[in-house]
Amino acid sequence: MKKYTLALGTALALIGAQAMAQEVVDTDGDGVYSLEELQASYPDLTPEGFASIDANGDGAVDPDELAAAIADGLLP
Repeated sequence: MKKYTLALGTALALIGAQAMAQEVVDTDGDGVYSLEELQASYPDLTPEGFASIDANGDGAVDPDELAAAIADGLLP
């Protein structure tokens, strides 16, 4: 019973963390995120941090780059 309770508690904590993930809004609707758009959700993001997330170096972060940055722990 303790293992079940522990597993259930862990699962609920992970679900809660997922629900609390930052929501980034593409304010100009161009399908990618600028530094300013990301800073609205991640105010501590620096231009250097943005450049490290922008894997293809095009000056914008696409949804795949954003997902990779979150998975890699570059963004909370």
